[in-house]
Amino acid sequence: MLVNEFSLAPRLAPKAAITPTDQSSTSNVFNVMSFGAIGDGVTDDTQGFKMAWDSACDSDEPATLLVPKHYTFLIQSTIFTGSCGYGIVFQIEGTIMAPDGPRVWPKGMSMRQWLVFYRVNGMSLQGDGVIDGRGAKWWDLPCKPHKILEIHLLSILGNEKIRHRSARDPMEKPCPVLVIAPFFRIFKTQAIRFYMSTNVTVIGLKVNNSSQFNFRFDGCHGVYVDSLTIKAPALSPNTDGIHIENTDDVKIYNTLISTGDDCISIGAGSYNIDIKNITCGPSHGISIGSLGMKNTRACVSNITIRDSVIKHSDNGVRIKTWQGGLGSVSKVRFINIQMDTVRNPIMIDQYYCQTKGKCRNRTSAVRIHDISYQNITGTYDYRSPPMHLGCSDSVPCTNLTFSDVQLMPSQGRYILNPFCWNAYGDLQTLTIPPLFCLRDGNPESFRPTDVNQC
Repeated sequence: MLVNEFSLAPRLAPKAAITPTDQSSTSNVFNVMSFGAIGDGVTDDTQGFKMAWDSACDSDEPATLLVPKHYTFLIQSTIFTGSCGYGIVFQIEGTIMAPDGPRVWPKGMSMRQWLVFYRVNGMSLQGDGVIDGRGAKWWDLPCKPHKILEIHLLSILGNEKIRHRSARDPMEKPCPVLVIAPFFRIFKTQAIRFYMSTNVTVIGLKVNNSSQFNFRFDGCHGVYVDSLTIKAPALSPNTDGIHIENTDDVKIYNTLISTGDDCISIGAGSYNIDIKNITCGPSHGISIGSLGMKNTRACVSNITIRDSVIKHSDNGVRIKTWQGGLGSVSKVRFINIQMDTVRNPIMIDQYYCQTKGKCRNRTSAVRIHDISYQNITGTYDYRSPPMHLGCSDSVPCTNLTFSDVQLMPSQGRYILNPFCWNAYGDLQTLTIPPLFCLRDGNPESFRPTDVNQC
């Protein structure tokens, strides 16, 4: 199924075809320029990187692959494959740059991923350099959500110029996407993907303008992320900063993220995740989900998000699930989060739907329980309530706890009332605004054993 193909193993990249000029440049330091890379920002340096990687991977002791500063390297869609005998440090001091949009993307190369690290163990991707996804021309494709809606609405209004634009320009035909609902499609590209890898470290890099996902960790164990700067324009579609899927034992610290989608998104099969000192926004906030799409099972647990700032964002801390899903979200703690002009600072949405009014009602749902909100303070965008707890009709949210929650409107004096639907829990302190709509205790008619959980 299309929905699952992003979890499949990536196809291996072709082996390098040139001979390095100096395989040992420095002891255990494999400089990509010694393997044929030019670094002028125009020449395709993919093969030089592949050869440097293969040599470092084959080393009989820990090795460093060096991307030197003052150079810009153009790299095509590439897979760096383990398992290497010893850990590799992928040291980026210069700039790595993607092809400039779909027109120049080589035929036969995957458009769904750019740089993939597959089955690596003990690797560190680090440095003071830049990874430039050059995403602007991807964002303007007509298959992007904002373009799909624009074209559809204008065609309804009889704008022939827009309606027939694709027929004149062959590059504006629909691109490979997941069809979610009529006139709404999502192209799930990953700039940097770690797949089925263990003990991975990513430190210090600047990642700019990814075509969509900046980082994706899928099927990994043991991930440490620190001191990254991830940026894309606020209107760039689906440019999640860091996405985690089927991955456990994750630490994300001291990172600045400003994108057109979630700063951090946590997908199904993820647990034991600690997120601390994140500066997030503008963005769509920090999200668990979306989960349970197309009646799938999703299990997420033991998540802590703490000591962070979310500013000028559509959402703050959010849990979102589709109707009809199975599984559970549990043991989640949001602690010491500062909100600055955030539209939905606290949100549970169990009626998540990409196109409003286009999703059928379902009786099953991902169960949400044991969620804690502590010391959530700051200001909210007055257009939406500061707390939205929209839980399933048939599977209520239970054991939601709130303490020291104080949210005030960023403009004006009128305080909006929170919204609750089938939400049960405990107010450990009085909240601002008061969360009177939260129900005490547990629902009498609901038994957790009735739910197909994790």
